[in-house]
Amino acid sequence: MAPEQPRERADAARNRRAILDATRALLAEHGADAITMDRVAAAAGVGKGTIFHRFGNRAGLLHEMVAAPAEELMAAIASGPPPLGPGAPAGERLLAYFDAMTSMVADSVELMAAYRTVAPHPRTVEFHTAWDVHITAMLHEARPDLDAEVVGRLLLSGLGSDMAFAMVRAGETERLRTAVREMVESVLRSPG
Repeated sequence: MAPEQPRERADAARNRRAILDATRALLAEHGADAITMDRVAAAAGVGKGTIFHRFGNRAGLLHEMVAAPAEELMAAIASGPPPLGPGAPAGERLLAYFDAMTSMVADSVELMAAYRTVAPHPRTVEFHTAWDVHITAMLHEARPDLDAEVVGRLLLSGLGSDMAFAMVRAGETERLRTAVREMVESVLRSPG
């Protein structure tokens, strides 16, 4: 039997929510450059030491914010309903994954931009490995004639690009989503 995780104190949970909410608000209102520990502490109504104690540093704070949606997407891929989860054909799952990833980027573009400026968190490798393994497996199943590993990485890299971020910031999320879908569909089409 696994040991129980200690329960978070009510004041610690309240501070954690306030810090995360303040960070989201600063990102939405002022962009990635607005995320400093001083500004987050002031907006959250907590001392800067509380943030350092809870998250370690700016990178830890940003990682905490990136981790939640990444973990949700990983869970949906592993055991969620089709087409994102198991039970649908590989091509449909791949399209659903890229739709979900596009939404994740669009919903948190400023967070993603800020996250790119900090040293990678150890779990960043875990997330990227999960995406890589999933995309490669789906591509290999749908198009065994391709170098699925390289093609998959090329497809995914577009969503983390400056161009993708600029499109979201310019209000062109649906245009980006359509272009990503068209790109994935073109890769899924067998030659001939």
